[in-house]
Amino acid sequence: MSISFLFKRVAFFALALSSTTAFWAQVPQNTDTTVVDEDYSLYDNVEYSAEGAQRFCSPKIEGLSPAKLISIGYDYQMGYNMSADTLNSIQTGTGGFNLGPQDAQVLSSHGMRLGFNIPVISKTNLVWQLGANYWEQRYNFADEATLTNPMLKSLSAYGLKTAGISTTLFKPLNDKTFLLFQGSADYSGNYTIKDMMPLKYMKYSAALIYGKRPTELKQWGVGVARTYRVGEINYIPVVLFNMTGVQNKWGTEILFPARAHVRRTINSRNMLFAGYELEGQSYRMWNTSSTDGYQMRPDELEIRRGEIRLRMVYEFSLKDFIWMSVQAGYRINYRFDMDRLINGEENYRAFGLIDGTPPYAMINSLTNPLYFNVSINLVSP
Repeated sequence: MSISFLFKRVAFFALALSSTTAFWAQVPQNTDTTVVDEDYSLYDNVEYSAEGAQRFCSPKIEGLSPAKLISIGYDYQMGYNMSADTLNSIQTGTGGFNLGPQDAQVLSSHGMRLGFNIPVISKTNLVWQLGANYWEQRYNFADEATLTNPMLKSLSAYGLKTAGISTTLFKPLNDKTFLLFQGSADYSGNYTIKDMMPLKYMKYSAALIYGKRPTELKQWGVGVARTYRVGEINYIPVVLFNMTGVQNKWGTEILFPARAHVRRTINSRNMLFAGYELEGQSYRMWNTSSTDGYQMRPDELEIRRGEIRLRMVYEFSLKDFIWMSVQAGYRINYRFDMDRLINGEENYRAFGLIDGTPPYAMINSLTNPLYFNVSINLVSP
């Protein structure tokens, strides 16, 4: 090692040591470890920046099942019997038509179910969503060639379909109370793409609920609804009650009388439900499968279809926000009667409490089968 190189290393070390000594010399060294009490009076005039701002409650509670944004499903009912009554027609010259009663065996009824529910506005003081849906019900009869009753022939040829749009508004009034509005317009009948019905046959439903959200685990409300859930128009009270237990294992999801379920949460990605749901709509009989010349349109006929579904449901996450729903249950027929519009107006019977309404055009009966439903869903975060 050369003398010049050694000199440079010694000089660099000396310079670094002197700089470090000078730095620490500039910092006062306080060895007093006594803790001085803080004078909190200095903060007497300090205010929180958010103080005075209004707070709003959330539309959800903890543990609630995730909302479905997009749903693609298939519904299947096992075999059952259908008894169709004689059609009470008002058309002239019906003597040559076979409108009499007939019993038939339905091997199965099934159909695709599509649903969309897209958030439009999502703010603390307003949540607005728009939705759309399409459901179909196809009927497979045994010995279709032997069907003579016009309703049975039409169901075999065209089935029943529902296409609709809906809107949901959640308006919190403060951090505890809210208003919930739901409205829908449904286009239901035995139409086809080639032979669509006029839009005047749309059916309109709505519900308005005043509710409270006292805690993060509970919300409830009461309101009134205009509904076709049991097939024909009715105005009924409704009760909302969603609750989650403290340990997030059990809960309820209830919108009575439309549906009510007890929820068992296995974990955040697996949930079990047990309960029931009412399904139904009023379907315009637009198309006719007839070889005798009888047409259903002039009779202004509609099928009032309503059913009760007792069911078990298992919902689980396939991956992230893609969930599957599998349900199995027992379908109980509530109503499948044919009614007639009078001067274009529906008959309001109020569950049969109003006397003097015109009789049904057909009184039909269905036995009750097992059913299954499976769907793939994109859920909200």
